[in-house]
Amino acid sequence: MAPRNDAKDDGADDPKAETGHATLATLRIGTKVMVEKDGEKRKAEILSMQTRKGRPTFYVHYQEFNKRLDEWVSAERLDLSQEVEWPVPEKPDNKSKQKTAQSKAQQLSKTDTKAPLTKAQKRPRSGTLTGEQVETPLDSSAKSSRRPSNQGGKENRDPTVTIATEEIGGTPQPEDESAIDLIDMQEAAVAAKAAPQHAPYSREEEIEKLRTGGSMTQNQTEISRVRNLERIQMGNYEIEPWYFSPYPAEFADADMVYICEFCLSYYGNHTQFVRHRHKCTLLHPPGNEIYRDENVSFFEIDGRRQRTWCRNLCLLSKLFLDHKTLYYDVDPFLFYCMTVRSEHGHHLVGYFSKEKESAEGYNVACILTLPQHQRKGYGKLLIQFSYELSKIEGKLGSPEKPLSDLGLLGYRAYWQEVIVDLLVDREAEGTPILSIEDIGQALAMTTNDVLHTLQTLNMLRYQSKNHVIVLTDAAVEQRDKQKEKERLKGGRRVIEGERLAGWKPPVFNAAARTWNW
Repeated sequence: MAPRNDAKDDGADDPKAETGHATLATLRIGTKVMVEKDGEKRKAEILSMQTRKGRPTFYVHYQEFNKRLDEWVSAERLDLSQEVEWPVPEKPDNKSKQKTAQSKAQQLSKTDTKAPLTKAQKRPRSGTLTGEQVETPLDSSAKSSRRPSNQGGKENRDPTVTIATEEIGGTPQPEDESAIDLIDMQEAAVAAKAAPQHAPYSREEEIEKLRTGGSMTQNQTEISRVRNLERIQMGNYEIEPWYFSPYPAEFADADMVYICEFCLSYYGNHTQFVRHRHKCTLLHPPGNEIYRDENVSFFEIDGRRQRTWCRNLCLLSKLFLDHKTLYYDVDPFLFYCMTVRSEHGHHLVGYFSKEKESAEGYNVACILTLPQHQRKGYGKLLIQFSYELSKIEGKLGSPEKPLSDLGLLGYRAYWQEVIVDLLVDREAEGTPILSIEDIGQALAMTTNDVLHTLQTLNMLRYQSKNHVIVLTDAAVEQRDKQKEKERLKGGRRVIEGERLAGWKPPVFNAAARTWNW
């Protein structure tokens, strides 16, 4: 007997998307429609619909474009003269069928218990209650005087209420929606853990995923949320956010959210913001300045001592980091903020955070260069500064995974640059023989990061039953091009390690290293 081809059977049963003409009244979430974008018509999927200021608006994702380009569009930008693609109905899986069958069985059992019982069918009553007590309604004063404990466990339940509700009929209460959501999220988390690991991406697949996805690895249980802020103003810049951030709900209807670039407080009204600016006296991040050169300064901030400022920083960074999940409990973290100086004060450029005590040895938890300061070399300065701190601490550091798309590209460029520079310098000195451990110790990098970079550059070869590090001509040529590009721009900014000679790693007690829960 020949085996069945289950894959073909499943594919044949998959429903196909239907197309047809639509109106504004018939559009629904999941519909794919042509939308005007930069003078061109692009296919986009509707993710959410709202009525803003009496007009319908649609939150769309452009197909084959990065997620950070999702935006709210007005009805005028939708081209309904062309056919739209209706959402494909979801195919019910075995798990949902089992849930439906279980719910039906529970309903049947409930109806059976409501049926009147004869004397022969009646269950023996508990010794704590007599028949008269069951038939008599419960006294309201007794209910109010006895309050059940919030804690779980059989000993904290009210036995009077529990036993009485078994005999008294009534309208069944609907199930708690929050409990259903919690169960669904737990099942999704289990499914995500049980899912097989994806094979390593090829370079072409990885570039395409970075271009269209916005992140190489994202939590499968994290529900994609619609971007809630339209625009923010910070200093002299107006910025369009990329992702959702849990700012107060009333800010979602504001055309502009004003953020103070010194204390990071946020306001939905321009008058309130102007009044705040007249009163705000902060001119730099509220921490210790541990580094200063001709270009930038770095401030070290303890999340436990400056909770409000650090929480505001996390809310701001969530607008540009899709995978960030921590906003409020900042006690276990240190924040290192990079600023540029002017006559008005220190202006925030970027930051990275790190755990006070990392069990995995991470030297960076989150890292971000604000969009108005990107593509200026500040990202490499942040990365280099984190490794300079690791050198002083005498540890090997690595960023926390998963990295965002821009973070992954930034770290790869930095690792490639410093490793090739080290190999070229050692070759010029006449000591070209290095092991992966030697490179890691010299650069404060973990061996996994060194090995990953060498494999990406095709500089790790197998010869005479041993792995050999080879400095290829392509790597040297790319390094020379980068040096020439930096020379034309006026030189590369670097962190001068000797300026950190007076810094000592902070020491914390057990209470300062734990979560404030």
